[in-house]
Amino acid sequence: MVAIPDSSLIDPSTRVSSLRSQHGAGLIGVPGEGVRLTWRVTAEPGVSQLAYQLATAPAGRELVPGSVIAGSAQVAVPAGDVPAGARHGFAVRIATENGWSAWSDELVVEAGLDAYEAAVIGIPTEIEGPVALLRREFTVSTLPERARLRLSALGLVDAWINGVRASDAHLTPGWTSYGTRVLVDTLDVTGLLREGSNTIVLEVGDGWYRGRMGFAGRTGIYGDRSGALAQIDTEDGVLVATDASWRGGFGSTRGASIYDGSDLDLRLAPEGLHERGFRDEAWTNAEVIEADLSRFEPRSAPPVRTVAELPMSRTDRDGSAQFNAGQNVTGWVRLVVRGKEGDVVTIRHSEILEPSGELHTKALRSAKATDTYVLASSEETALEPRFTFHGFQHAEVTGAEVVSATAIAISSDLPASSSFRSSSEALDQFHSNVFWSQRDNFVSVPTDCPQRDERLGWTGDALAFAPTSSTLMDSEAFWRNWLLDLEADQTDEGGVASVVPDIIRRADMLMGGVDVDNMGRAAWADAATFVPWAVYTAGGSDEVLRQQLRSMRRWVEHLCRRAGDDVLLPTEPFQYGDWLDPDAPGERPWQAKVSSDFVANAFYARSARILSLAEQVAGSAESAAAYGALASRVAEAAWEKWGEEAIQTQTGAALALEFDLAPSSERARVADLLSANVRAENGRIATGFVGTAIILDALSRNGHLAEAYLMLLRREAPSWLYQVDRGATTVWERWDAIRPDGSIHSGDMDAGSTEEGGGMLSFNHYAYGAMIDWVYRNVAGLAPAEPGYRVTRVAPRPAAGLTHATATIETGYGSVGIDWKLVGGTLEANLHIPFGVTAELDLPVTEQSIVNVGGVLGHGTHRVTVTNAAVAAA
Repeated sequence: MVAIPDSSLIDPSTRVSSLRSQHGAGLIGVPGEGVRLTWRVTAEPGVSQLAYQLATAPAGRELVPGSVIAGSAQVAVPAGDVPAGARHGFAVRIATENGWSAWSDELVVEAGLDAYEAAVIGIPTEIEGPVALLRREFTVSTLPERARLRLSALGLVDAWINGVRASDAHLTPGWTSYGTRVLVDTLDVTGLLREGSNTIVLEVGDGWYRGRMGFAGRTGIYGDRSGALAQIDTEDGVLVATDASWRGGFGSTRGASIYDGSDLDLRLAPEGLHERGFRDEAWTNAEVIEADLSRFEPRSAPPVRTVAELPMSRTDRDGSAQFNAGQNVTGWVRLVVRGKEGDVVTIRHSEILEPSGELHTKALRSAKATDTYVLASSEETALEPRFTFHGFQHAEVTGAEVVSATAIAISSDLPASSSFRSSSEALDQFHSNVFWSQRDNFVSVPTDCPQRDERLGWTGDALAFAPTSSTLMDSEAFWRNWLLDLEADQTDEGGVASVVPDIIRRADMLMGGVDVDNMGRAAWADAATFVPWAVYTAGGSDEVLRQQLRSMRRWVEHLCRRAGDDVLLPTEPFQYGDWLDPDAPGERPWQAKVSSDFVANAFYARSARILSLAEQVAGSAESAAAYGALASRVAEAAWEKWGEEAIQTQTGAALALEFDLAPSSERARVADLLSANVRAENGRIATGFVGTAIILDALSRNGHLAEAYLMLLRREAPSWLYQVDRGATTVWERWDAIRPDGSIHSGDMDAGSTEEGGGMLSFNHYAYGAMIDWVYRNVAGLAPAEPGYRVTRVAPRPAAGLTHATATIETGYGSVGIDWKLVGGTLEANLHIPFGVTAELDLPVTEQSIVNVGGVLGHGTHRVTVTNAAVAAA
């Protein structure tokens, strides 16, 4: 046991930096309970963290050191609570074999409020009609040291103080299960106030709360009135808060719909709206809308912001101007136009073009995805829509001279946490496509698609993609926020919805004439266990497991009750199964080759196994043993009943291997069958949503790396890289969305309750991009051997078609990186290992290989060579 140095012994070569909490970077007014701290360390080679010491105090006061804690923890370390509305400072220092580091820079965590003087207010409005403006003047006698705007809505809200927009966020406060929880943003508005008279204006849209949502076209899902809550407070009290003294009226936004777009008449913009003495005689007094303010809680996950601005190229066509962003994005077009007063500018959106060159809009179904503007003058005018977003790459503009067009891409503002580049340009492009599909679909919630009349948080897509999303972006706070809604929408019996937030009603779901129960569908509802475990594995913080453990238990117990006295689940009237199996009838994507009953029980067994693992971390040893035994019983029974039939399919074999259904004595045979299937198909993908996420792992972990690469690098349809060769910049929903002859899939599906018949065709779905996590773990060779990459497995796997790769992954400890290439049969790799991480080498050696590792493999940069390296012959 190594002794902890005396506190007087200083180690000047060790530096603690990047101290942060678990909440979204840059947020203030966050939840104050259970602050956890993560830090990074720069130190000389060969030293390690022996202990740490935290210091804390109310912000502005001298930090008070706490106890010295022995150990190497530096990710998600508990640091106590911050009282509601308070600001506390934190710092940390660590002890190494050489002594103590200096204290880190101070991190200030500011907690949000748990009560408000404000009420939710609004004026009568039509659903998705003219958007309400709410206004109030107030006086500031002395400029405060600190002023905070607490902002939220039943609907969507933007705020201006003295004519300046108070936030760069969009679609505030975002979509949650409004019946249980509504987020409150806290904004620093100190610099927007002035002595004397001030004005605050709110614009309030319906958004997800009251607007049309879902393929059944229902409105008013959460309530019949939209309204806003706002409060500006300082250290001396509340300056202004929404109440019945506010006035309300209308302005230039004549309609705003998430699906349909927005309509603005710039001639109706109220003159002097933001100035003192605004003439509001035509306006009305605001009304207080009944709302349970205990549901309003501080934001923890990053809001939606602009994440890119892409100039669009222009093509003139038949009296209109067509624009191409060069990238499929979620957001809108910012236009600068010249015209005259009364001119109507119309902009329509689409993801792709028809072979004729026209916009392809059939895939939008009933979503109009159209913005209109009535100009107020002949001056050059900048145009942007309100309270809407579109999924598009192409746009068509009519009605005025277009000076410029810029695609504004929006997303929940999650920082990229990885990078990848290889010797395959096509694979690199597909990696980019997956990243953009995540960005485009992480708009407040993890949606299936951003363009048609759907845009829902399908749990099956989330389950498949959670590991990859956690590699590509720092998404822990995002997932933890969404998982709270998953639990909120669970039934009393523990059933989990197919979409979260859940807005589906049983009458909305018709598949082949069958009335589908939205709750408890296998591989969708299992997101309750799979997603928390994926987040924990990637990030290393057990907070997500402690938050979700009750929800995870309720889901598995729900399955137990459905099984009853039998070990296996009963046959259901409908399961999604291996959704979108490429061999299923195009109009019936649930009719996969593998039995849906086998899929359901495979996921039952795996959910029980994950819960057992979670109990070991955050629960009890007794529960862990019980759920582990349950998982084994279900796996054994499922294998005995369906195993032999299931393993004749790619998905069935992959499930048997990856979910440990096949007995150890049968694993090699199952893997050989899967390999032979893939080889016989020349790498053709024959899996749907369920199988695609795991098939490469099932091959590579069981001695068939060559077949995994054969599938990965295939260019013919169906395959991942086929999409790239057809010009895709995001991931498609259907493998054959654009057919080899250039025709576009009809999207027909025997489902839904709309007149369109439930057509399903999207060019921006991330589910099939779930294999990118495999690419990081095998092509690049970086994987978490322990949660959070505390132990990082370094296992690059070169192949005949992949002779170089470079990648980085941002962990809580710092950046793990690799850059390898094959040179004349020798693998040459440069590794970067951050402080606190141990590298576990699993190199591609043969019997003739000689391995050289430069130096002790601790933190730092190392050079590794492997002569006569093993190369997969794809």
